[in-house]
Amino acid sequence: MLAHKSFRLGEFKLSSGGTSDYYIDCRATTLDARGAQLVGQVFLDEMRGQGWHADAIGGLTMGADPIVVAAAVTSGTLHGFLVRKAEKQHGTAQRIEGFREKGARVVIVDDVCTTGSSTVQAIEAARDFGFEVVGVMCLVERQDAHGRPSVEKAAAPANFISIFTATDVRKQHLEISE
Repeated sequence: MLAHKSFRLGEFKLSSGGTSDYYIDCRATTLDARGAQLVGQVFLDEMRGQGWHADAIGGLTMGADPIVVAAAVTSGTLHGFLVRKAEKQHGTAQRIEGFREKGARVVIVDDVCTTGSSTVQAIEAARDFGFEVVGVMCLVERQDAHGRPSVEKAAAPANFISIFTATDVRKQHLEISE
């Protein structure tokens, strides 16, 4: 589904400032009814396989939003939270929205990891709030030379894993496009 709905070839400017001959818009998959079901299940299965007994799942808005909701709804027990890019300047001025129990065990998620900066921001905000980060996952890792090491370093001692790599998705996209 990612290869069919989310992968595009062409010339694209990335949020990191770089350019690429492909773009992966995971929201085309994660916001699809069946895609959301599959994403929620694959994240839960991977969390269980890793032995991450989490109370909640969350990440930086907006890439993480559909993943958080899909996994929380699919589980029926896992809470969700979202991390704002910055504290809001009105109301309660919170950076963490949704589940807010200090000391809770959480998994940080993202849709696409390129440089890893949004994932790292979410990890840091979660820890600053008082969450214990037990794992970090992304749906697709672009395999940027700096992305994995920066996320792995920020996640430590928790593990960072990706469900798919951009190479996997590209290969599948080219196979179904023939």
